[in-house]
Amino acid sequence: MTHASDVPVGPDAPARPAGPLLVLAAMPEEAAAITALMADAEPLAVPLAGVAAVRGALGGQDTAVVTTGIGVAASTAAATWAILSLRPRAAVAAGSCGGLAADVEVGTLIVGDAFTWSIADATAFGYAPGQVPGGPERHVAEAAIADLAEASARAVDEGAGVRRGLMLAGDAFVTAPLAAPMRERFPEALSADMETTASARTAEALGVPFAALRAVSDLCGPAAGQQFHLELDEVARTSALAVQELAARLARG
Repeated sequence: MTHASDVPVGPDAPARPAGPLLVLAAMPEEAAAITALMADAEPLAVPLAGVAAVRGALGGQDTAVVTTGIGVAASTAAATWAILSLRPRAAVAAGSCGGLAADVEVGTLIVGDAFTWSIADATAFGYAPGQVPGGPERHVAEAAIADLAEASARAVDEGAGVRRGLMLAGDAFVTAPLAAPMRERFPEALSADMETTASARTAEALGVPFAALRAVSDLCGPAAGQQFHLELDEVARTSALAVQELAARLARG
């Protein structure tokens, strides 16, 4: 299998020297679950207000964890700085997300391999739901990094399950009234959050392999009888273990 480090940084560029794995987490609690698993973690100076970063070893792999802040703008700015400064071999979005698909349960690990915007709507001009004019219908992960992320998630699955597919992101928290129309527009979507598509687009633009490993903390419009919420520290740990496994596999490969 081809590994993420074998993926070129751009359409005409040779494979880059291996840099760190870049882990992008929106909230401090999500980042803390990952840094707790690291060795020799040291803070990095960041020229962006509200953004924090540490670098150390995770699963034997040189890794930088960046706490981006919440939302599309925050995640774009932080990911751009991190990629240009650190030249990572791959990037992964970590932490929590909302479960959108009707059959997704809390605690499920979502492996993102395709990404689009949850509330973008230029359909009046012939674009697909979620597609921004001038952009692709979907931002799609390189198969090598997505396969590695899925294998990592399945290796640490503690019974809540693993799903791989489309993730949505946008600057709206998906409450029950938004969930039903969103499911109609994106019947294949598994989850929603406020950062992942922005991070995916940034990584794609800068030629860095990208995937997501986020665990479901809440259900967007749960059905009767479904457990609908898990504490953030619990799902952050689930995501962190999968990211640690991904880092270890990158270190071996």
